[in-house]
Amino acid sequence: MTHFSGIMSLNRRLIKSGMRQFGFDIVRMGNNPLRTFLGLRSRQIRTVIDVGANAGQFAREISTVFPDARIYCFEPVPEAFAVLSSYAGSQSGRIVATNLAIGEENKEMDMFVHENHTPSSSLLSTTKLNERTYPFTKMQKRISVRQATLDTVIDEIQANLSAEIIIKLDVQGYEDRVIKGGSTTFAKASACVVEVCLDVLYEGQARFIDIVTLLHNLGYYYRGNLDQVYGKDGHCIFLNAVFFRSI
Repeated sequence: MTHFSGIMSLNRRLIKSGMRQFGFDIVRMGNNPLRTFLGLRSRQIRTVIDVGANAGQFAREISTVFPDARIYCFEPVPEAFAVLSSYAGSQSGRIVATNLAIGEENKEMDMFVHENHTPSSSLLSTTKLNERTYPFTKMQKRISVRQATLDTVIDEIQANLSAEIIIKLDVQGYEDRVIKGGSTTFAKASACVVEVCLDVLYEGQARFIDIVTLLHNLGYYYRGNLDQVYGKDGHCIFLNAVFFRSI
């Protein structure tokens, strides 16, 4: 039996080595963060707050992980919100979509909409590095959007929120402003998923250390990454980090 196990282990190493020569790797799906959500699946999540929901990509994914959760989505870009709203309307009230930007203040804001790729749109202007790395961000239009703090909007619906809450942020460099304007809400949540730019893709964007510090002060600890995107030279451009709150 030991001899057989040794042969199987050798075969696995040889297969993985061969695949890597062609630029591929083999990962056991049982331990893949995109499958396990770094332990989030074990939580009894009943509420998801999706800030920067775009067309509902994350809402669709997380709804399969937590089928009993109610999902509150916030998206300011009209074109993306139209798709999100249509999807939410087909979910029997389980998903609530609001056409709103989330930030540090309640006010009107200018937003830079990337016409060829709305998910990269931001309340911050793009850098030259961003436009070189992702040429589809060059075609932009500026629109006025309504912004509110997370604490303001959640205060209006908090009677419907369950105790186990996940907050997801995908706001293209604006993460620190969302956290500052939502400290009370973050202090009630169990975990958060935050997209973090490591390359400077937006003017005045939040740094990883800024996000970690703000969340640490609210009782969160860094759990790991769901996934990350690499440049041609192998460096990490941005990632989706998971934080759990100490209870």
